[in-house]
Amino acid sequence: MPMTPILLSLLALATPPPAPPVRVELQTDKGAIEIEVDAAHAPRSAANFLRYVDAGRYDGGRFHRTVTLGNQPQSPVKIEVVQAGVPPAQEKQDFPPVALERTKDTGLLHKDGTVSMARAGPDTATSDFFICIGDQPALDFGGKRNPDGQGFAAFGRVVKGMDVVRKIQAGAAEGQSLKPPVRILRAKRL
Repeated sequence: MPMTPILLSLLALATPPPAPPVRVELQTDKGAIEIEVDAAHAPRSAANFLRYVDAGRYDGGRFHRTVTLGNQPQSPVKIEVVQAGVPPAQEKQDFPPVALERTKDTGLLHKDGTVSMARAGPDTATSDFFICIGDQPALDFGGKRNPDGQGFAAFGRVVKGMDVVRKIQAGAAEGQSLKPPVRILRAKRL
């Protein structure tokens, strides 16, 4: 039996529209990075990131880690990312960790410019996030970078400022620690 226009209209009202993307600008001392946060596909990870942005917790934070092909000699699976977080003195006040949203469920893969939550184990992501430089399939569900194979929680992508991300990655470092870190002057919704 075909659906009538009235029934189709009622179904449309009953199904909430997907959350629209949210844009966030990270103003760093190397330039601006604009991120499109995908709350429709990764709602928990997106909400987690946005609560830090909205609370001003990334203001004064820093990009503190650069992972390049040349600075991970002990890892058999090489990746390229830069990692950022809140100011070190505020890490103890992080919000509770969020449950891991796996890429097999969200469909968001670790491609060039993908923004994702850093974590130690499943369900441990708090304030640190990273940005992929180049495609990084080893960070997806089933990837070999993390021994548990669960991957990381991608939740957005850089839409402007990948040149800034690459400048950050190329910064002076001791091992993987940027020396000095690249400061996040302000993080705000656009």
